[in-house]
Amino acid sequence: MATTPTSSTPASQGFGRAIDRLRKAANFEPIKQEVVLNNGDEFVFYAAPMTAAEREKAQKNAKTDSTNDFAMQLLIAKALDENGERIFKAGDIPVLKMEVEDEELQKLIMCVLKPRGESGDAQPDSKSDREGA
Repeated sequence: MATTPTSSTPASQGFGRAIDRLRKAANFEPIKQEVVLNNGDEFVFYAAPMTAAEREKAQKNAKTDSTNDFAMQLLIAKALDENGERIFKAGDIPVLKMEVEDEELQKLIMCVLKPRGESGDAQPDSKSDREGA
């Protein structure tokens, strides 16, 4: 049953439609990620918050129900350089799986999953700053 807005609804208070408010709040600018590797080196890349469509595409590209395959697809799609170019290719997945320490890989994946960190805080063992800030 449809209801009409009353004076106590957000729409009547000048907030607009919910979908419009959510779209306006979205910020997909890539965020600088600085991950400290186990050897002390800093690995810098950029990642933008993901959309539901990007999540679905990564799940489809994973071709299995494995969360590791899904995470690797996200890393390939979302890890960018300072020019917005992808830093990994699909062909890099076997090398990432076999020749990179899993702990290091998990740090990168967490930055891609939550580029602003938990509740906007920096990632553990990494620094997360908005580009240009």
